[in-house]
Amino acid sequence: MTSTMAITATQVKTLRERTGAGMMDCKKALQETDGDIEAAIEVMRKSGVAKAAGKAGRIATEGVVAARADETGRRALLLEVNCETDFVAKDENFRGFVERLTVAALAAGATDPAAVSALPLPETAGNGRQTVEEARQELVARLGENIQLRRFTALEAATGRLGVYAHGARIAVAAEVATDDAALARDLCMHIAAAKPLYLAEADAPPQVVEKEKEILSAQAAQSGKPAAIVEKMVAGRLAKFLKEITLLGQPYVKEPEKTVGQWLRERGATALSFVRFEVGEGMEKKADDFAAEVKKQAGLA
Repeated sequence: MTSTMAITATQVKTLRERTGAGMMDCKKALQETDGDIEAAIEVMRKSGVAKAAGKAGRIATEGVVAARADETGRRALLLEVNCETDFVAKDENFRGFVERLTVAALAAGATDPAAVSALPLPETAGNGRQTVEEARQELVARLGENIQLRRFTALEAATGRLGVYAHGARIAVAAEVATDDAALARDLCMHIAAAKPLYLAEADAPPQVVEKEKEILSAQAAQSGKPAAIVEKMVAGRLAKFLKEITLLGQPYVKEPEKTVGQWLRERGATALSFVRFEVGEGMEKKADDFAAEVKKQAGLA
């Protein structure tokens, strides 16, 4: 019988640290056991939650990203769900979970990543009414890998419309563009997926990034032995080229490389306002397994 006693945030935090399970599962188990941590762990082990939680510490750097916009082009989202291997990343059950999660999050207008786990997922054949977290745990038990929602970004167009594009399951992009042309917005997203700009315009490049590049270019140019005035012009030219390469508006447009993206947009009366680009595993340190060392360990030789 579920207890009505108040469960503190400290109790939930302690149980999460010991099990690696989700916050809602920890709170539920504590309510069932009147706040008894050890009893809650036992309850979670019996229900299978602890089995899924036991994989939580394993490195998950593979997975998929997804992008989705509503019919109006006013709301969109990007998300990344990670697993441990490329094999599972291609599994139809894993892909189906990500698809259901994306649909549910957009339909609910979710903006808080922490709240996504409690969202109800759409029902499909073989899957009854489940929350995101319940489906995730079931998938962990079925596929035997750590599976986590790593990133989630909800976007809402302020003045333009949102285009989205997913290049396979590895790269996903959303961009806000001042235009009524949905195809143009999608084409811009395709460019961003391919060209990987870091910033929208030169003014958006952080001063420290510009200064560091200028410092490097200056050191390179100084080795030329040319007069200081020439060296200064060399640095200015190379810095300008660098800024064009890393900014969306300065890059050559992939479909018409004789034009910059900025020129291409102006010709169509459109303005790029912002963009977000996700690529699977970016910024994560992948574990390099030493196979020989692992064999020795298993054989008791290490």
